[in-house]
Amino acid sequence: MFFAVKRPARHDQWLVEKTRTTRAKKKSTHPNKQGFAREKSAFLTYIRVECGLSANTIEAYELDIRQLIIDLEHQGVAAVDQITPRALIGHVAGLRSERNLAAASVARHLATIKVFCRWLVAHGHLEQNPADILDQPTRWKRLPNVLTPKQVKMLLAAPAPNPDRPDEPPLWLRDRALLELLYASGLRASEAAGIGLTDVQHALGVIRVLGKGAKERLVPMGKPAQDALEAYLDTCRPRLERPGGRDGGRVLLSRTGRPLERVAIWQIVRRNAAIAGLKGVHPHVLRHTFATHLLAGGADLRVVQELLGHADIGTTQIYTHVDHKRLRDVHRKYHPRR
Repeated sequence: MFFAVKRPARHDQWLVEKTRTTRAKKKSTHPNKQGFAREKSAFLTYIRVECGLSANTIEAYELDIRQLIIDLEHQGVAAVDQITPRALIGHVAGLRSERNLAAASVARHLATIKVFCRWLVAHGHLEQNPADILDQPTRWKRLPNVLTPKQVKMLLAAPAPNPDRPDEPPLWLRDRALLELLYASGLRASEAAGIGLTDVQHALGVIRVLGKGAKERLVPMGKPAQDALEAYLDTCRPRLERPGGRDGGRVLLSRTGRPLERVAIWQIVRRNAAIAGLKGVHPHVLRHTFATHLLAGGADLRVVQELLGHADIGTTQIYTHVDHKRLRDVHRKYHPRR
């Protein structure tokens, strides 16, 4: 089983320090220069070609494995056949003690380690799986941050024309269309970035979305989002296009005419949230808000699961705990001592 994992936000300084120490140690104690390189490369090729994982997931696996290898070499492990349960336990312990990662982040690292070690055993690089001894840390359900309807209205109204630059393309129309889509359709940032012109079905009012695991789904837009998108496509996007087809047929373009990347979408959301006076808002907060508001309005949990593209309904159930008013109403209606 493979897990879609996210790239951790705090890793650069840890990698630099570990890499320096490891390189110095390898020069003095380990003449084998190949180390883990061959197996690491073969594993990444396997998950890319045979498993069909997304580029973001592959990047996250590669980062986790690189951190694992650096730490193993720091412990004196020079090749895959020298990996021991003790070495893996030391690495996992360091994730908490040295890097102060949360339990959910440690669980993600463990998922990568387990998959990598199973692959090593399956392909004859190891006789026994040293990761079998590792247990998943206790994970708890953290309630997601959700905006109120009033806060959503403030955020969606944040993009506005820039009177100081009347000759430039009206990028505020793009920003408003993006925010509307994120809230109206519950899209991930990567899904919004990947929307193509042919994915927008204006007559039906839906968007074809390519989610995790290359799974397609159709998601309704809603009238406000559709109006904002059409205004952007009619007025702004033609002025962003450049000759040579550099836009890749994508809907959302940057100032230079290239497709918006996931990082740029995060920046747009945060910038407009700051304008609206909101803190801690990023694209996934709008996705959380989308799901919570649907359930609060009476939507069926299975329908919300389909709209979000969740493979497991357990992932969707977290949103049933966010709407405190609904929980109180259910309690008053059904509890015998209400």
